[in-house]
Amino acid sequence: MRREERKIKDLSEIIEVIEKCDVCRLALNDGGYPYIVPLNFGVKAEGEKITLYFHGAGEGKKLELIKQDNRAGFEMDCSHKLVAGDGGCNCTMKYESVIGRGRIEMVSGDEKYEALGALMRQYHEDGFSFPEEAVHATTVMKLTVEEISGKRNV
Repeated sequence: MRREERKIKDLSEIIEVIEKCDVCRLALNDGGYPYIVPLNFGVKAEGEKITLYFHGAGEGKKLELIKQDNRAGFEMDCSHKLVAGDGGCNCTMKYESVIGRGRIEMVSGDEKYEALGALMRQYHEDGFSFPEEAVHATTVMKLTVEEISGKRNV
């Protein structure tokens, strides 16, 4: 990282940034080009292990690309604030961001309910019950994080 003073070194602080974010951009391989899609997400952190959960329809380009190659990159950012200085080129942006990569797989059974709970906690609160027909109709994916880093300018 070029700006070492902006690096978030503590994993618990990286998790705090993730918990503030409301969109995770997922980058998938698409014939030599990245395919980037913004998604709602949930997070589960156990010690050093971080898992991101996503949900969606049971078909579409995203799922086709994951079936071809389950490696993915991700990015999320929050706490944006433009800080204007004197003159046109003398400003900066305050932010917090997280990037990383890992592998995606489909989730089923009890883990599907756990994943949907993580998604709800990210945006609302815990303790939801999910209608069986909605759970059955929803595709749930998990990304097991293999590499992660955070950066901030606050």
